[in-house]
Amino acid sequence: MRQWLDLLAIRDFRNLWISNTLVQVAQAAFPIAIAVVIIDAGGSAAKLGGILAARIAASTIFGLFGGVWADRAKRKFVMISADSFRGILIFSIAFLPAATTPTLIYAVIVFLIGIGDSLGGPANNAILPTIIDDEKLQHANVLRGITYRVSMILGPVIGGILVALLVAQHAFFVIGAMYVIGTLLLLSINEPPFERAGTRPTFLADLQEGLKTVWEMPWVAALIAMASVQLIFFLAIESVLLPVITKREFQTNSVMALALAAFAVGGSISSLVALKMKPKNPGRVAVLVWGLLVVGFISLAFPINKEFVIAAFFIAGFSIGPWDAFWPSAIQREVPMEKQGRVFAIDQMGSLGLAPVGMALVGPVTSITGERNFILFSIAFHLFICAITLLVPGVAKLKNPSSAKSEQI
Repeated sequence: MRQWLDLLAIRDFRNLWISNTLVQVAQAAFPIAIAVVIIDAGGSAAKLGGILAARIAASTIFGLFGGVWADRAKRKFVMISADSFRGILIFSIAFLPAATTPTLIYAVIVFLIGIGDSLGGPANNAILPTIIDDEKLQHANVLRGITYRVSMILGPVIGGILVALLVAQHAFFVIGAMYVIGTLLLLSINEPPFERAGTRPTFLADLQEGLKTVWEMPWVAALIAMASVQLIFFLAIESVLLPVITKREFQTNSVMALALAAFAVGGSISSLVALKMKPKNPGRVAVLVWGLLVVGFISLAFPINKEFVIAAFFIAGFSIGPWDAFWPSAIQREVPMEKQGRVFAIDQMGSLGLAPVGMALVGPVTSITGERNFILFSIAFHLFICAITLLVPGVAKLKNPSSAKSEQI
């Protein structure tokens, strides 16, 4: 706790953290508000799903461009542009006549908001080592990870309260204002410049250099690939099978909500535990603990009772704590500062790029295989991928093998 108080005493980090919190809460509140507007106007669940999917699609498609931009310009200006762009778009929805506005208009706006998500994310991660000392990075990353999970819980609650108290479209004024305030807080951040090697390449050359950087660091490539293929199954199970199975088995939506909240609490606790650890092989710890994710899967394959599902997702949440503590700090430490925006963009794109495929296919696949068989396969697949990833040089220590050897000499 004292380390976090010391971090928050640093004005630049404090402003970044508050800005991030406001934007994350706004991001989580937005889907609730847009859902109410679309459904109240007579829109179907399919239309709403398509509109929300447009945001994920844009974030995935433009993720690499956001990384290049973050490495070519001052990162705080990239974030300011992305946040103000999203704020303006959200304000614009408040002025649209809900009853007569075509669904396509909402889809285009949400797609553009997704572009803003992709452009701001890499800069947000890459700016951190420029405003705080290296020894504070791990505490800062854990604090931001916990704040993100709390925001993902509070955001929908705030969105629900806003649409309950206000005309649904007026909620967008409040959500947009969160982006505006977040933008203003970024203005005062003092981001020092960093040197770029050689002459300024073309945009495409920058893009290729980012991909080459990841390829030449096998442990980075392996862990991004691991998350990419595993999250196809996890996000499909979390977003589709969790609500379907718990509603069918327990005749209520509250189990799903409590399970997701328990997952977030478990993740926050494990982040704090990981922060106290000083393992010689942080990557090995992170991957092994990541295996706990399957406990949540097991509870859905065998939904004995409500308490079992909620407790299982609480335990599954422990799987993500070491990633908060070790992964972003490793990238910030091992990757040259002028390339971090692109590497974080590739990580972001890789982690979520294939997720819509899983969400789209889980229904048809489980209708053929059965839900339990699909979940059991997902468990085996998850653990198998964890095991083979640990064989990649550098994964265990989250370091380039050459630098790890030099420390032992």
